[in-house]
Amino acid sequence: MQKTVALHTLGCKLNFSETTALGRMLENDGFAKKDFDEIADVYVINTCSVTENADKECRQIVRKIQRKAPEALVVITGCYAQLKPKEIAAIPGVDLVLGAAEKFNIALHLKEISKNDPTKICSCDVEDVNIFIPSHSINERTRIFLKVQDGCDYNCSFCTIPMARGKSRSDEINNVIENVKAIAACGAKEIVLTGINLGDFGKGYTGGKKHGENFFDLIKELDALPGIERYRISSIEPNLLSNEIIEFVCNSKHFMPHFHIPLQSGSNNTLAAMRRRYKKELYAEKIGLIKLLMPHCCIGVDVIVGFPGETDEDFLETVTFLKELDISYLHVFTYSERDNTHALTIAPVVPLKIRNERNKILRNLSYEKMQAFTQKHIGQTRKVLFEHVNKNGMMEGYADNYIKVASPFKKEWENKIVDWII
Repeated sequence: MQKTVALHTLGCKLNFSETTALGRMLENDGFAKKDFDEIADVYVINTCSVTENADKECRQIVRKIQRKAPEALVVITGCYAQLKPKEIAAIPGVDLVLGAAEKFNIALHLKEISKNDPTKICSCDVEDVNIFIPSHSINERTRIFLKVQDGCDYNCSFCTIPMARGKSRSDEINNVIENVKAIAACGAKEIVLTGINLGDFGKGYTGGKKHGENFFDLIKELDALPGIERYRISSIEPNLLSNEIIEFVCNSKHFMPHFHIPLQSGSNNTLAAMRRRYKKELYAEKIGLIKLLMPHCCIGVDVIVGFPGETDEDFLETVTFLKELDISYLHVFTYSERDNTHALTIAPVVPLKIRNERNKILRNLSYEKMQAFTQKHIGQTRKVLFEHVNKNGMMEGYADNYIKVASPFKKEWENKIVDWII
C-alpha cells in the first residue's frame, strides 16, 4: 500500500520553496501527498526560528498530529531543527529531526526509522553546511518562489539565521536559468526570487567552486529570458540594493515595480546596536530614488519593535521616519529573545507590554500607508495576475505594483494577467 505524506511550512518564502521541493522528492520516492489536515503516514514540518512564536507553533502542531494520527511518523526540519535538535527531539511524538545538511536526504532517513524507535537526530555543525541545493514551489500557487541564495554572513545582533543556515552561498546563473525554464514550461506566470540575503547572490561555493556572479548579473539574464512574464525580488538589504538595480527594475520588461527592503529601525542608535550595515539616511536615499524613478512602485518595510535599549525617543524617531517615508506597507516584528545572540547582553530590556503597544502603533501605520498607496492609484488601469483559488465565489490577484484586488470568480481568469481598473 502506498505511503502518504503531508507537509507544513512555518516561516518565510524560502521555507515554502524548500517544503514543496521536499514534497516533490518524496513523491518521486513513491509517497502520495496529502493535505496537512488529513490523516497521513508521515508528517513533515519545516520550521522557522526567527521568533519564539514559530517555536511554540511547531510544538502545538506536533500535539495536534499526536491527537489526530498517533501512529504517524513526525519529521521536523528547518531552522528550529538545526538550532535546537535536542529540544525538538524531547517533544512527545517527534520521530526524526533533520538539520540543515540532512533535510534533502529525508527519503533515505524515512526508510531507516519506525514509530517505535527512539527519536533520531541527524544534525551537524552549521560550519559544515556549505552546499547550495536549489528549490522552488510549483503547482501550488500562481506565484512561484524560487530559491537562488541561502545562508548569511552578516552578524545582526538579534538574528539566529546564520547559526541555522550557515554561510552565504548561492546557485549559479546557468542553473537558475534552467530552473526558470522548467517553471515556465509548467505554465507559471510569475517568479519570486528568494534567499536569506538575496542581494549577496554570487557569493560562496557551488559544486566545489567559487563563482563571481552578482545579483545584478542575475536579474539582467532573467529579464532577457522568454517564458516568464513577471519577476519579483522577495527582500533585499538596503546596503545591497544598488542604484543600478533600482534603475534596471525601472526600465525592465519583466521585473515588477515592487521592493521589500528591511529597515528594522528608524533610529541610528538602535541600528548600530542591531549591527545593521547602514544608517537611516542611506535607507531614505534608496526610497527617494525608487520613488523618483517609479512613483507607482510598492515598497514594503520590515521593522522590529522593542529591541533591547530601544527608548521611547528611539521608537518615536522610528515612527516619525516611517511616516515621512513614501512607503506602502510594513511587516512589524515584536523583538523576541533568541539564544546565543549578542542582543541578550544589551540593556535595558523593553517590557513585553511596551513591545506589544509599539507593534500595534506600527501595524496601524501600515494599514494607513497601504490605504493611502492604493488610493493614489484609484482609476488607473494596471496589469493584475489572478490566482487559482475560488474563495466563496471570489478570486484575488495582484497588480504589477502589488495592489491586491478581488473579483467574482471567473475560471478563464485563473493564472491570467488582466487589465484591471483599480
